[in-house]
Amino acid sequence: MVATDTKMILFGAPGSGKGTQALKLAKELKLKSISLGDILRLEVSKASDLGKQVHEYMQKGLLVPDGLVSKVIEENLISGGFILDGYPRNLDQAKTLDDILTRKNLKLDFFIYLEIDENTITKRLLKRGRGDDDPLVIKKRWEVFIEECNKILKHYKNKKKLIIVDGRGGIDEVFSRIKDVLK
Repeated sequence: MVATDTKMILFGAPGSGKGTQALKLAKELKLKSISLGDILRLEVSKASDLGKQVHEYMQKGLLVPDGLVSKVIEENLISGGFILDGYPRNLDQAKTLDDILTRKNLKLDFFIYLEIDENTITKRLLKRGRGDDDPLVIKKRWEVFIEECNKILKHYKNKKKLIIVDGRGGIDEVFSRIKDVLK
């Protein structure tokens, strides 16, 4: 499998299962799970200044501005192994993350893309039942994701870090596929 100082990104559309898979992988591989979505939702629940700003964007299905999320990520990245989930969401964030990793003298090992279709995403998100999982918001989030997805995939393919995994199916089935590609 992989070493306990492995640094990876789990990437996919909202509802692709990246959060669930990141937690399972972190536990199995003894890596820290860094979920941008969890960090931002915590800030919203605390009604912090950051949380209030984030809430406005989330309610509309829009991405939180790069400057805000990049600061949050930089504060939470650690030496040692980690699985980053929910960041980067666009090419500028990917380049900013490259800079952050360089400043912290860290090197990314893998960029795993959980590939999945819009219908599967919509069904999963509606079952999840979070407040921001409304059909119109889901459609907008999908459109925003697709707009940036190919640019990000090309960026990590050029860096020879990209691994594509079929994100359809049950949690254990997808987890097994991820573990297989990491062997």
